[in-house]
Amino acid sequence: MSIIRTASSTTLEGLLFSGGSMTTKVKANFSAFLIKHGEDILLFDTGLGSHVSQQYEQDMPFWARPLFKYDEPVVTARSQLDKEGVSPVGNIIISHSHWDHASGISDFPEVTVRAPASELEVIRHAGDGFGGAWPSQVSSPSIKWKSLDFKPGPYEGFDASLDWFGDGSVVLVPLYGHTPGSVGVFVTVDSKRRYFLVGDTVWRAAALKEGRPKFWAASLLVDHDREKTQQVVEQIRAVVKRNADLTVVPSHDAAVQDALGYFPDWVK
Repeated sequence: MSIIRTASSTTLEGLLFSGGSMTTKVKANFSAFLIKHGEDILLFDTGLGSHVSQQYEQDMPFWARPLFKYDEPVVTARSQLDKEGVSPVGNIIISHSHWDHASGISDFPEVTVRAPASELEVIRHAGDGFGGAWPSQVSSPSIKWKSLDFKPGPYEGFDASLDWFGDGSVVLVPLYGHTPGSVGVFVTVDSKRRYFLVGDTVWRAAALKEGRPKFWAASLLVDHDREKTQQVVEQIRAVVKRNADLTVVPSHDAAVQDALGYFPDWVK
């Protein structure tokens, strides 16, 4: 597994989770996650893409721009992969369809992009509001969308899952709440260390210790179902309690990601 940081920004900790400091500044990342399994290459999220400035100008509401922003420069996942000769990407799975996760889809026009049916419904209604997907990112008829179908049966406390490669190394689970079809993924690397990529269910892993939700105003803006999101947070906390060696990796938590390192280095 490798973390591809495409950009970052600085914000106040207290804007990320309830009870956080309103004086402490923290870094937030916009990352994609590369998973290599033999010759198969899977991309989980895309980070910010080469057209993000145009997408942002077209679809980010003016009132939201002071709250949701990124710092230049943007170094796209596609450009980093091409520079290192890593190809071809077989599939893209998005944790959810929000702007900072789907921006780079257009940089991979040849790749199938997968999401649960409930998230594909959000995508079909792109542009209905800030809480949904952006038409500039997800509405092109050339995007190769395909449904991601979970299988019934418990996995780590979740009532459904999808063993992507069939060997337990990459297991997807539904994290519905932040969006109707949010997805997380358990990754076991060669050393047998385990990681849980949780998208935007939480923005900072530190918030999990006491089950703190996102800052209330931020949650109102970004969480489709606040109650369900908090239920998923509690599920994640229970998983961590049962698996002391499990590392939870939120999509934007620079502190966690800095400790693991970035592409072209690999978490092994």
